[in-house]
Amino acid sequence: MSTISTFEETSREKLPPNLRENVFSELGMQRGISIPLIAMNLTWFLKITVTMAFLGRLGELQLAGGALGFTFANVTGYSVLNGLCCAMEPICGQAYGAKNYKLLHKTLFMATLLLLVTTIPVAFMWLNVDKILIYFGQQRDISIVAKNYLFLLLPDLFVTAFLAPLKAYLISQSIAIPIMVSSALGLAFHILFNILLWRAKGLQGVAVAVWLTDLIIVILLALYVVLFRTKWREGGWCDQELRDWTRLLRLSCPCCLTTCLEWWCYEILVLLTGRLPDPKRAVSVITVVLNFDYLLYSFMQSLATCTSTRVSNELGANRAKPAYRSACVSLVIAIVMGCIGGSVMVLVKSVWGSLFSRDTEVLRGVKKIMKLMAVIELVNFPLVVCGGIVRGMARLWLGMYANIAGFYMLALPLGVVMAFKVGLKLTGLLLGFLVGMIVCLIIMLVFLARVDWDEEAKKAQQLSCVTELVGDGDGIPKSETC
Repeated sequence: MSTISTFEETSREKLPPNLRENVFSELGMQRGISIPLIAMNLTWFLKITVTMAFLGRLGELQLAGGALGFTFANVTGYSVLNGLCCAMEPICGQAYGAKNYKLLHKTLFMATLLLLVTTIPVAFMWLNVDKILIYFGQQRDISIVAKNYLFLLLPDLFVTAFLAPLKAYLISQSIAIPIMVSSALGLAFHILFNILLWRAKGLQGVAVAVWLTDLIIVILLALYVVLFRTKWREGGWCDQELRDWTRLLRLSCPCCLTTCLEWWCYEILVLLTGRLPDPKRAVSVITVVLNFDYLLYSFMQSLATCTSTRVSNELGANRAKPAYRSACVSLVIAIVMGCIGGSVMVLVKSVWGSLFSRDTEVLRGVKKIMKLMAVIELVNFPLVVCGGIVRGMARLWLGMYANIAGFYMLALPLGVVMAFKVGLKLTGLLLGFLVGMIVCLIIMLVFLARVDWDEEAKKAQQLSCVTELVGDGDGIPKSETC
């Protein structure tokens, strides 16, 4: 990661020798995790782009119906499953740091089972998506196409119930390269499947290509775990107790709510944009701008996941100071990356819009909004990383409360007032979001500044079921298996 390298060079002469060595060691560990994760998230972004490109070649109706179906799938399915799975990060990360491999394994098993159960009500919603969309005012023909798309996408729900926990299980152990390689191979197969199925099956073929791709990734990751991760033989798969389920569910609920609140907020932003004067132009502008934001989000989310892994591993190993150092280094990187991301957004504002539209008004709107969005990215990068830190600490309720206060109690109401009452339109909506993000970030930073890291390390021992700590010669405590 070029940002980390730049940080290393500029800081080399400014830090005391011991601190400099520790910081650069931390940077190296984070680089080893974050770069593969960035590549993985970029393949996910490209996978969506390929899917939409093939839907667009089927016609306007198929593109509209497929895009609407995919949005519905994100809001009701993927956000819920990924949110529930995020609870694995603190449990597995701290269990791995404490060398409690049985807890690591049983958490993978329980999370997979939890996601499989959750797919049942979600699948029922997908089967009735046309009725739901028509009830909320969507056109009948587009709603029917969305239902056809989601009906063939149903297997991806069950595949995701295995894929998301497998990724979290490996990332919690700082294993990211197999995920990157399998995702890259999955993208290659996704393009091939679309080429083969697009002409033969049309919309249905594009939907089938999505879950076939994810199925291949699941198989590759499962094979890696079975063949190369010898620790999986240490057991813990089927000896769950009530306290294990209580711990998982207690963390899963706020994690799911936090993830859903984040995803839904952007969907609400697009819906509100559709209520502005000249809605077609406004929606086109925000869609083009958000596409660049999604690209940057792959970097944000990778760094946040890396931060969660490092903090949880160190806390699980009962090492408070390295956990604190990991959090600080991640925040500095996030600020630097936010500046770089915002600068790039400003530099490409004249080029980015032309990749999606030739309408003069749309291009002018994209140039204007991307300047404001660049400022938002300065706040968004450290905000997302703060979310990763609190996940690593298993303080998941804080992220949920911060999101409710910053986005739903402030950003959305303020954005509506500035857009519709003051008359700032799309600019007003985004200004409201900017203020909400700043408040959300302040809440997070105030909390982190008051954290007692020694106390957090003690709590991590309880979460990872450490009942007896014994030094192993390297200063790293071992745990008695719970």
